[in-house]
Amino acid sequence: MIEKGLTNTRVQTFFISREQSSCPLVAELAELGKLLKERRIIDSVRGVISFGFGKRLLCTGSKKNLSDLQREDFLEIVDYDPVKNILLVIGSTYPCPETPTHWLVHRARADVNVIIQLEGKDMLTKIGKKIPSTENECVSGSFESTKEILTTLRKSRSIIIKNAGLFVVGSNLQQVEGTMLEALGVKS
Repeated sequence: MIEKGLTNTRVQTFFISREQSSCPLVAELAELGKLLKERRIIDSVRGVISFGFGKRLLCTGSKKNLSDLQREDFLEIVDYDPVKNILLVIGSTYPCPETPTHWLVHRARADVNVIIQLEGKDMLTKIGKKIPSTENECVSGSFESTKEILTTLRKSRSIIIKNAGLFVVGSNLQQVEGTMLEALGVKS
């Protein structure tokens, strides 16, 4: 049975299953958050991690502290219809507003397999103007925000989403980690 739920007024979510994701990548993504905390890159930063596998997207649900991720914090996004704004998901938590943006960036860019999005204005102050930034402030997860992000990603694999946070893309976890360390000015 498909369960229907509204996470917010923007995205309608249909749960195909409320079971936790059985994707083997969950443990690896959860470890990434712990690694970032060990390296003192993040302490209690909230954000979203997504990883493309096959035609699906493994993504953290509602924004969580990335240093304390568990299996139940992840969703498998089976499909997204941007015209109807409907997500089909497997998991026990609700998707965050940024999930449609992650889905569309993964689909628009063949070179992107991993995305990490970190929230925090203090982090933005630390980064300064070292990396490109979106030009406009947009509603998080909106189609306008996604267009701004995709346009800015033409310049760099790490960008600032104006007044929101850091958005880093790459083909694998190691590339994203290295790009994020470089953007944050941390030596690996």
